[in-house]
Amino acid sequence: MDRRTLAATFAALRDYNYRTYFTGALLSNIGTWLMRVAQDWLVLELSGGSAVAVGITTALQFAPALVLSPYGGVLADRFDKRVVLRLTQAWMALCALALGLITLLGHAEVWHVYALALIFGVGSALDMPARQSFVSELVKPALLANAVALNSVSFHLARLIGPAIAGVIIHRWGSGWAILLNAFSYAAFLIALGVLDASKLSLAKRAPRMKGQIRA
Repeated sequence: MDRRTLAATFAALRDYNYRTYFTGALLSNIGTWLMRVAQDWLVLELSGGSAVAVGITTALQFAPALVLSPYGGVLADRFDKRVVLRLTQAWMALCALALGLITLLGHAEVWHVYALALIFGVGSALDMPARQSFVSELVKPALLANAVALNSVSFHLARLIGPAIAGVIIHRWGSGWAILLNAFSYAAFLIALGVLDASKLSLAKRAPRMKGQIRA
């Protein structure tokens, strides 16, 4: 790959705001995959190897997205996306922190995992629309396609790295530590949001409150 091709491939990363966001999001996504693996392993341990329990946990975590994502989109349209992301990221961090501490203290039960997976899923459903649409405020229109592509690369890279790290941590220290590490990974994304250069953001015009927004 020559220099021009390489430069074009990573063009959006030359922008300070996007580079900062990309780094924070990558670390946070790695933490999320850590927790997904550790959470499933924890359920298997607590349930005596029940595949049904793992399936229920997964369903509870992802079902809220089917219902709440449109509401998340409305929130992203009507409010500052950075504020929405700070709240949702803190929400998910607290869920991971609670599950990690309960596990490390030896008090975790299957219903704890179910409950926290559902609460975590609500936060994730509200987070997703703001996170995806915020990219358009970070870069100029000419770099938007490249930034979206790099976001996809970041997600898949995290999906490769996170489970591998999770396996090592679970083997050596237990699933509780992997889950707890995810709680702290959200700090990277929150810090990234805090150090963005606000003067260079292309803030979208906030949508007024009106009927039919959810249907739209």
